[in-house]
Amino acid sequence: MKFEAQVRVMPHKVLLDPQGKTVTNNLKRIGLESCSGVRVGKNIQMDVDAKDKAEAESIVKTACDKILINPIMEYFEFSLTEKK
Repeated sequence: MKFEAQVRVMPHKVLLDPQGKTVTNNLKRIGLESCSGVRVGKNIQMDVDAKDKAEAESIVKTACDKILINPIMEYFEFSLTEKK
């Protein structure tokens, strides 16, 4: 089976997000004062070949834990959809 994984990586909420703060400040500078609390992360999309959804989830978790995120600074969540 083939799955598509969408992985969302974000900085831990307890950590400062300098990139998010810069975006927030610039939004205010262009007149968008109603925008606040911007956090900047990344989105990773990948295809996964696995025998079933449970194996695909395990593969994605392993990829995130070992290479896609820095667990000290980031957390992740993901979704899987089966590709036809």
